[in-house]
Amino acid sequence: MIPKKINLFILLVLTALTSFSQEKFTLSGTINDFKNNETLIGVNIYIPSLKIGTTTNEYGFYSLTIPSGKHEIEISYVGYQTIQKTIDLNQNTKTNFSLQEGGEELQEVVITDNKGKINIKSPEMSTNKLSISTIKKMPVVMGEVDVLKSILLLPGVTNAGEGASGFNVRGGGADQNLILLDEATIFNSSHVFGFFSVFNPDAIKDLKLYKGGIPARYGGRASSVLDIYQKDGSSKGFHMNGGIGLISSRLLAEGPLVKDKGSFLIGGRASYAHLFLKLSEDQKDNSAYFYDLNTKLSYKLNDNNSLYLSGYFGRDVFSINKSFSNTYGNTTLNLRWNHLFSSKVFSNLSLIYSDYYYGLDLDLVGFKWDSGIKNYNIKYDFKHYISDKFKLNYGINGIYYGFNPGTIKPTGTTSGINPDQLDKKYAFEPAVYIDAESQFSKRITVSYGLRYSLFYRLGESTINYYDNDSPVIFDSNTQIYKKGTPISTKFYGKNKVIQSYDNLEPRFAISYQLNDDEALKASYNRMAQYLQLISNTSSPTPLDVWMPSDNYIKPQIADQVALGYFRNINNGAYSLEVEAYYKKVQNRLDYIDGADLIANDAIEQVILNGRMRSYGLELMLKKNEGKFNGWVSYTLSKSEQQTPGRTPEETGINDGRWYNSVYDKTHNLAVTSAYNLNEKWSFGANFTLQSGQPVTYPNAQYEYLGITVPSYGLRNENRLPAYHHLDISATLTPRKNKDRNWKGEWVFSIYNLYNRQNAASINFRQNVDTGANEAVKTSIFGMVPAVSYNFKF
Repeated sequence: MIPKKINLFILLVLTALTSFSQEKFTLSGTINDFKNNETLIGVNIYIPSLKIGTTTNEYGFYSLTIPSGKHEIEISYVGYQTIQKTIDLNQNTKTNFSLQEGGEELQEVVITDNKGKINIKSPEMSTNKLSISTIKKMPVVMGEVDVLKSILLLPGVTNAGEGASGFNVRGGGADQNLILLDEATIFNSSHVFGFFSVFNPDAIKDLKLYKGGIPARYGGRASSVLDIYQKDGSSKGFHMNGGIGLISSRLLAEGPLVKDKGSFLIGGRASYAHLFLKLSEDQKDNSAYFYDLNTKLSYKLNDNNSLYLSGYFGRDVFSINKSFSNTYGNTTLNLRWNHLFSSKVFSNLSLIYSDYYYGLDLDLVGFKWDSGIKNYNIKYDFKHYISDKFKLNYGINGIYYGFNPGTIKPTGTTSGINPDQLDKKYAFEPAVYIDAESQFSKRITVSYGLRYSLFYRLGESTINYYDNDSPVIFDSNTQIYKKGTPISTKFYGKNKVIQSYDNLEPRFAISYQLNDDEALKASYNRMAQYLQLISNTSSPTPLDVWMPSDNYIKPQIADQVALGYFRNINNGAYSLEVEAYYKKVQNRLDYIDGADLIANDAIEQVILNGRMRSYGLELMLKKNEGKFNGWVSYTLSKSEQQTPGRTPEETGINDGRWYNSVYDKTHNLAVTSAYNLNEKWSFGANFTLQSGQPVTYPNAQYEYLGITVPSYGLRNENRLPAYHHLDISATLTPRKNKDRNWKGEWVFSIYNLYNRQNAASINFRQNVDTGANEAVKTSIFGMVPAVSYNFKF
């Protein structure tokens, strides 16, 4: 018995010693900008000896559980200097770090050059993050720095043409992109019908584009997520910055409410092109301009609690000869509470309001039309750092929608228009999610999650019912689709459920590390989109109307898989990303020929449910270091749509065959570069080349009552000419900036250097003089030189 007891005692001692030797503690804190205390998103915290690390979340918080003892910690962030510091960890420790852009050394810290390496170990893929400093170096049209135009230089991202609203990701529609500004949904991302984006670059802290492998905390769109966060404002001192350009100007002010605890930010931007229009006699009653306002208040209650209140307001105004005016824009408001339950559990509670308004005033006809969409969103998110190898994200959210398809009012007593209200629509979209990231071995890291979303189409509304439940009928004699006639209607009272849906949305991603510099990654995600943009144009317009899914409009369900190879070259001086993807979308709306979408209170009579698919190969080579840096991206892809007949007798659209979607761009090449000559001069250049957009041209004509009528072939079987342009810029920073608080710079740019007349559209008509048919190309921009002056103090 004694030997057994001795053996048991020895085993217990060894177990205790082993447990002691493996004792772990948590290092946590926030990382901010040394100058202004602005928290930094996505900072890398790495322990080289243990080969483990983490990144800061959306509010600059990090948490890392590691063995006790002395460790060398490395903190790096693009655009900032990397710092290395030795820590002695013998208890749970909260340590905050400050990073700085300049070359001044911090005490007890070794500063090294920061290299923009790919995070090989992370399973995250199909994502792109751009710093605001990078975006501001890019030459753009009319000298206005533009967040949305910058992401068009990334692989897999295209636009619908010059001056077009929105962007397309991996062959998807612009309405399939979820665009968030401080967590609030932006329904129209463009000013002046696509010439500018709604995002003031001076107010933006961070942006990230998810093209695939989308985390489970995001939902509601079938293609991508563009997540943008505003700056918090400086809590150390008062600062102002802005810019004066040929078309628009901007001004931003930030400073402390309470030093080192609270801050404010307010920024405004406005265009004044309409002033130049009035100088012309024939344009003096025309007007086209925009303005927007960004605001944010931040306050740190204590080490564990912070409050944020942020908002955005923007409007576009367009009018012609006082007979037509159009006003549209976004309004958002978000109240957030960050709470730290422990060094391992971080939470964020948000109350969000978002409103998109569209107004049209036709004085000639004598009526005013208002429409829009509002939503109210509450969300509670948690990030749980369970260990250095296992992290959890989980949360809930609920969105209540109010849709106004159209309110028509007469503008005077002489108007022949009767007031009318198209049926308002309401919906509720709750969801719950959980996401995990696990490091299974030194080489394999996996993230996996599940989102469960529900959708309730609510009253009060009148619903049409049709014979055989078919609002669209097919005439076999004429081989065309026609509107069905309701056989009955039913009124649903307020908040009564008209139709409901629910979907499980799994997400999965894996990284297999080949060595310290190479990795293979794969991902899969399913996304459900319950809102539909009613539009038959390739680019969204303010006139388009958002609609909820109902008993006729089904939610879009997107499934996407991606496989990629990632490599850091020459210790991160260069990086290479190669990805292949395949995406399919169920229930993509298609429209019957001659569909009337404007002010249509029975939209189900002109739409059919089809499907989409897209697939492609993306390559991106980046140079991350030196005076000369930038990237080359290329995408080879295909995007197609199919709407087969519902019965063997029906033809469907395009005879039920797959056809090019309007977002199909076979080739997409983008080159962007920046060169810092010296402290005084820096230069930038962009080159873009895309395949022409699919369009439908007439292939024949006939005469009817003396009028020549064109006959069109299959949808999107033709293309516009290839789209390409070269843009350059030069930035002059006076040397005297170094010795004074006021710092200024001059930015000179030329958009479309060789004056390429890219076709926005090609229309066919009969020449009045000769009677011959002719094609007329419409181009928006030729060569556009611009100059702007930026300042800060």
